[in-house]
Amino acid sequence: MTDWTSVGIGAVITAALTIVLALVFSPLFFLGPIIAGFITAYLINDEFESSTINGAIAGAFGGLLIGILTLFGVGIAAALIALLLAELGIAVGAIGALVVILFTVIAIIICGVLAAIGGAIGEYIKSSGQREYIEQ
Repeated sequence: MTDWTSVGIGAVITAALTIVLALVFSPLFFLGPIIAGFITAYLINDEFESSTINGAIAGAFGGLLIGILTLFGVGIAAALIALLLAELGIAVGAIGALVVILFTVIAIIICGVLAAIGGAIGEYIKSSGQREYIEQ
């Protein structure tokens, strides 16, 4: 069963960290989904849930949020161009929409995979801490 609260928090963290890291220092953007997947795994209370799957879902939703925010940015740019040049604005809007759709699919895949990796890391760390207390 999916813990939707932790997935929602992980999706918001994925989108926020990825955008901030991409703007501040672009090569580190991949750390956002990994950290979000790790946090999603940490927030899950039930030990029978797979943190990897929840991290992947959180990353996919985070990639979708990034795509939606990008769509708004491209839409604003196309609207500004349409105000200046009507024919060029329509072309820019159509091409921009296609580029944003492609970007969104790529963001969903990349963020989903990286957040799954972060979830797996979080699950391993969480289980190793539980094993340490059980063995004593």
